[in-house]
Amino acid sequence: MAEAAKPAFGSRYLDDPSRVYEHNAWDSVQWDGEQEQLALERVSQNSATPLPPSDSQRYEDEAGHYWDGFYQQHQNRFFKDRHWLFTEFPELKGPPSEQPDTTDDDTRFNIFEIGCGAGNTVFPILQTNRSPRLFVYCCDFADSAVQIVKDHPLYEPARCHAFQCDVSSSDPFPFPEASIDLAILIFVLSAIQPGKMQAVVERVVSCLKPGGMLLFRDYGRYDMAQLRFKKGQCLSDNFYVRGDGTRVYFFTEEEVSSLLSGAGLTREQLWVDWRLQVNRGKQLKMYRVWIQAKFRKPGS
Repeated sequence: MAEAAKPAFGSRYLDDPSRVYEHNAWDSVQWDGEQEQLALERVSQNSATPLPPSDSQRYEDEAGHYWDGFYQQHQNRFFKDRHWLFTEFPELKGPPSEQPDTTDDDTRFNIFEIGCGAGNTVFPILQTNRSPRLFVYCCDFADSAVQIVKDHPLYEPARCHAFQCDVSSSDPFPFPEASIDLAILIFVLSAIQPGKMQAVVERVVSCLKPGGMLLFRDYGRYDMAQLRFKKGQCLSDNFYVRGDGTRVYFFTEEEVSSLLSGAGLTREQLWVDWRLQVNRGKQLKMYRVWIQAKFRKPGS
């Protein structure tokens, strides 16, 4: 299958650097050699002395505690609803129109979001996709996050089921294998210990129907967030712990391709999203790097 063309999140391109502070963001901003060298130097500095294995294991063992603390503190105020989802992933708008609108299990269009947080993906989907065939499963490592979703006024048990789950373990899913049409991994895999990532992807893939699709978006190598880490926060190569105890990994395009292809998926789209965000009031430039992908499970 031919690779799909990269969708445009926006169409604002910085052709004249003198206009950089005219807007809040610019699309497809490529780095020059000087920026790349500076990024390499900063990562080399902040990862020069990784934390000892005992600390790394502690953050692994207590990961649930730290994510629970995060959502208990921030509730649903930290992340904004992801209304850009439907530009980047139009598949989420609904099932094919030629399918009958019924609620039978055999014709239901099932979406499964791993790492739902406070519902910033789930609720835009439920609001936008009104098909009676739609059903959304969503899970999170943190009990507090799942409770925030269930307490939300837009939560509809007839259309959505939120549950606590550690996807890196053998925690059961409330649906059979090969029953999901779309699986969503958005800024989630990066929070998992790198040695467990392949097994997590394979477990998610086992949920997909033949022909089902995995939608992926996460932090890219040398994103602004990686460059801002200080010494003493690096756990291993490109894997860091934040001040609140939560962790984050920064991917390359090749790593994402290897993880998803290694789980038996076929690539339909994979690209690096280079974005320049601007704080016009403070005259600050912030270079963001994200990896986005769509991979499909073979079959019809």
